[in-house]
Amino acid sequence: MTVHFHEEDLPAGVFAPGASIAVDTETMGLVTPRDRLCVVQLSDGGGDEHLVRFNPGSDYAAPELRRVLGDPSRLKLYHFARFDLAAIRHYLGTVAAPVYCTKTASRLVRTYTDRHGLKELVRELLQQDISKQQQSSDWGGPELSEAQRDYAASDVRFLHRLKEELDRRLAREGRTALAQACFDFLPARADLDLAGWPEVDIFAHV
Repeated sequence: MTVHFHEEDLPAGVFAPGASIAVDTETMGLVTPRDRLCVVQLSDGGGDEHLVRFNPGSDYAAPELRRVLGDPSRLKLYHFARFDLAAIRHYLGTVAAPVYCTKTASRLVRTYTDRHGLKELVRELLQQDISKQQQSSDWGGPELSEAQRDYAASDVRFLHRLKEELDRRLAREGRTALAQACFDFLPARADLDLAGWPEVDIFAHV
């Protein structure tokens, strides 16, 4: 298991054509247009993780990263895809779909709990513990610490295995098609966030 660190773009040929990739982002905060994108993490589930760091003032050109994220033949796995899709769309100008969201899947099958964070999912489904100590750290600094790099990598390290278990549970509960419909809608949900409807349910009666 190796964490690879890159500046401003992903090297060519890192991932096999068509392989699904786990994706996550680190930003300066939770308000996407205000809080810049600092890091994009990726993994194909093979044991290595790749971190792409963007510096202040970046033009976010990143042609190889954009190509990988925008590839319609490559499934992207997220945990809370709605946020990551919005950050990638806003800063990289790419719709990083098709989508699978482990948080959405968890909410559809783990109705016995309200704890759907990545840490809880990994602990229950995979019997492993991950640290979230660096979750609120400064991702825009001139250097990323080893602890930050390890944290960022852990956010994509387990998503392929989580998908396998969640798919089994979705099938068991007869909710696979419903989950897929939700995944298909997530890019539009992210666009609604960016367009000014982050907290408004436009489908509600009132």
